[in-house]
Amino acid sequence: MGPRSATHLLHLPVQLHGIRLGRPVDLLLDPAAWRVLGFVVLCGDEVERFLVYPAADQQEDELAVQSALLLLEDVDFYRGRSRSLRSLLGGSVVSEGHETGELRDLLVGRDGNVEALVVELDDAVHAVAVAGARIASVSAA
Repeated sequence: MGPRSATHLLHLPVQLHGIRLGRPVDLLLDPAAWRVLGFVVLCGDEVERFLVYPAADQQEDELAVQSALLLLEDVDFYRGRSRSLRSLLGGSVVSEGHETGELRDLLVGRDGNVEALVVELDDAVHAVAVAGARIASVSAA
């Protein structure tokens, strides 16, 4: 299976042996590299927890976990050391000194590396290489 859309991953339920534990509400990225650290998951008890990216077995229709103990309590610890995908969406992407459009999505490999940025410019959506790309600004919503 090739890279997957980050926004698609955020629509998959987190499940343990078919039992829904919660749903991802954000993806946290390494601030120094285009690499996914994990998911912020809103659990059934309405508490947000952190799920490390490699601990989620990506299935077609779910993010499967082997134990509920993989959902970690201290989300703020991870938020403080990462960048939120939700905060980056809509941001202006600059690559090789040129604005390439607004960030709409990421294409993420199974290993957590972001393989491409999906941007929109003039109603056209296209992928931009990660190497040398940066988010210059995030537009006000």
